Amino acid sequence: MSIETTITRAWQQKAAWLWLLLPLSWLYGLLVWLRRQAYRLRILSSFRAPVPVMVIGNVTVGGSGKTPLIITLVSYLQKQSIKVGVISRGYGGDTSQMPALVTKESLPNTVGDEPCLIVNTTAAPMAVCPNRKQAITTLLNAHPDLQLIIADDGLQHYALQRDIEWIVVDVARGFGNQQLLPTGFLREPIARLKDATVIYHEKPNVVPALNDNENLVQRLTMQLQPDELYPLLSDGELVELNAAKSAIPLSSKVVPSQGDKVHAISGIGYPQRFFATLSTLGFDVIGHPYPDHHNFSLTELLQYTEHPMIVTTKDAVKIRTVLLTELSKINAIKSTESIDSHNGNDIRALINRLWILPVTATLSDACYQTLQQQLTALDIKMATSSHS
Repeated sequence: MSIETTITRAWQQKAAWLWLLLPLSWLYGLLVWLRRQAYRLRILSSFRAPVPVMVIGNVTVGGSGKTPLIITLVSYLQKQSIKVGVISRGYGGDTSQMPALVTKESLPNTVGDEPCLIVNTTAAPMAVCPNRKQAITTLLNAHPDLQLIIADDGLQHYALQRDIEWIVVDVARGFGNQQLLPTGFLREPIARLKDATVIYHEKPNVVPALNDNENLVQRLTMQLQPDELYPLLSDGELVELNAAKSAIPLSSKVVPSQGDKVHAISGIGYPQRFFATLSTLGFDVIGHPYPDHHNFSLTELLQYTEHPMIVTTKDAVKIRTVLLTELSKINAIKSTESIDSHNGNDIRALINRLWILPVTATLSDACYQTLQQQLTALDIKMATSSHS
């Protein structure tokens, strides 16, 4: 078990030994405060982009549903005829090749898994680089007509000035012991929420408890709605690879149904949410959590036998690359005598077992109303007020 997994579990269980790390949290908190003050007082310089920037992030370590939210917002803005682009740090990618534009042909080990997912889903213009100024410059050089740039997970990147800040809060996960790293999983104090628009990520079909100053209509909320399972690799993709003889007919792939035991493979920030969603859908879940942005190997995937395997769309980006690379190697071997038939059979069986559970972020009407007001203040006009 990795150190990351161990600490993540300790945070979730609110382990008592974490309090031994409190002096480190005080030091971390002091550094966070000093750094932010340095930007406020302009001791450290920051970059103002020539177009409005909307930052979407969180104050916690781990997943909050930020990527599905970005995909929903980008799709919505595109329908409103707003020219929107996205930038990201490109975590998990090759920084030596950044800044870089992200295309549908980009690989997760080059630009990161989340950028690949965002572009494959929305086809939005996107650039990645740890230096957000370089990312924006690269993006605008290629797409100078952009009206808005969404920064994925740049909340703590104060070197980038922003016009709108949305912070996603996972209500089910909460803030743990409410301590900063490493005692808790807060990147910044909870008071940071006062400075931004807060989107509460709630479980589907749950009526929230409201404060005295709130009502259900005004509350800014999002939910992740699961869609239908689909195969990680279809026959069409295999045929395009000229590997039809290695493909298993789609008709022989049995979609997992309620009551079935399934392997849930997850390398996202908060895998327990994924496992809980599958359980809610009626599956008998065998959970296999991996660190966030984990690079899966073929060996790891082949160990899960007997039952169907279900993965997230984020993990599917990398797993698909692993499988297509392996199939290309097999297909490149002309002599069937030299092919390891056992390995080939294992891969075909693995493809037959792999399924993706997609999710869609649905936002409350108040979220769209707030967004419209914020964009109007920046002189960005919506085509319509509808978000259907």
